[in-house]
Amino acid sequence: MPTYDYECDACGHAMEVFQGINDPVMKKCPECKKLKLKRLFGTGAAIVFKGSGFYQTDYRSEGYKKAAAADSKSETKSDSKSESKSDSKSKSADKPAAKPKKKSGE
Repeated sequence: MPTYDYECDACGHAMEVFQGINDPVMKKCPECKKLKLKRLFGTGAAIVFKGSGFYQTDYRSEGYKKAAAADSKSETKSDSKSESKSDSKSKSADKPAAKPKKKSGE
């Protein structure tokens, strides 16, 4: 739901109202109770960020980044070792197997 800006022509009271798009436009000022409230032209449906800012957990700490980098280095070492083992196995699999000797009874 969008936020709309309103201002009273009688008393000058300004406010923001969080209301739906299909809600009727407010006309009565909550301060002076006169029917002089008007909705100002503005963004209307824009997102308004209000508050103290971003959360501390939005960004990773230096310690976490170092640990992640160390883990990724250890993974690449273990991957290269497993690849070399699988390469040696595949090379032995490429050699034709020795044919079994025929038994003398056959």
